[in-house]
Amino acid sequence: MAVDAATVRKVANLARIREPEERLEPLAREISGIMAWIEQLNEVDTDGVEPMTSAVQVALPMREDVVTDGGDPAKVLSNAPKSDRNFYVVPKVVE
Repeated sequence: MAVDAATVRKVANLARIREPEERLEPLAREISGIMAWIEQLNEVDTDGVEPMTSAVQVALPMREDVVTDGGDPAKVLSNAPKSDRNFYVVPKVVE
């Protein structure tokens, strides 16, 4: 996929990034190179390959699921800007 200077100008405008005119053509070439590399990656056969969350297969250690803090509402709410009946009071965000 080839990207031209007009496309770079439009994307920069949408992203609210100001780029000088003399910089648009080099950016277009650079983005075109990136898009070509992505197209190459799309050609790789990944059938039967499981998704990975890490390059190293490591099992994370589990810990006991116990309450370590929070049994004292006054202590938990001590930094709250506003509280009512042992609950945080937050501004309404949906009308």
